[in-house]
Amino acid sequence: MVQETFWEDVEVGAEIPSLVKNPTPQQLVRWAGASGDFYQIHYDKDFALGNNLPGIIVHGALKSTWLGQMLGDWVGVNGKIKKYGCGYRGMDVPGDTLTCRGTVTKKYVEDDEHLVELEIWIENGEGKKTTPGQAVVALPSKG
Repeated sequence: MVQETFWEDVEVGAEIPSLVKNPTPQQLVRWAGASGDFYQIHYDKDFALGNNLPGIIVHGALKSTWLGQMLGDWVGVNGKIKKYGCGYRGMDVPGDTLTCRGTVTKKYVEDDEHLVELEIWIENGEGKKTTPGQAVVALPSKG
C-alpha cells in the first residue's frame, strides 16, 4: 500500500524519510551510458587520479536525480515536485554510503495549492553535506 503524505500532517522542522544509496563503479558506467556524460573522471580511475581526484567520482547529475527520487517517494502519487535544485560542494566516491535527506522549512497555501519548501541534501558516510539544495512540493490536502 502506498503511503500518502498530506499537507496537514507536515510540520516545519520535520525531516522527511531519507534515501540511502551505495554507488558502485558499474552504476556510474550505466549512468554515463544513459545520460551521455562520458567524462573519464566518472569511470577511469587512472584518469581521475591524474586529475588530483581521490578516484572516480559520482556524477553530479546522478546525485541530483537521487534527491528527486527521495522527493518523489515522499510526495507520493498525488503530490507534485514543483521545483528542486542542488549544488555540488563535495566529491562523492563509489563505495561510500550516501544518504539523501530533507527538512521542511516552510509550508503555505498559494493559488489553491498546498505547498511545502524543503532544505534537501546528500551527505557522505562522514556526515558531510556534499550536495545541498532546496525544493518546493505541492501536497494533497485532507480538506
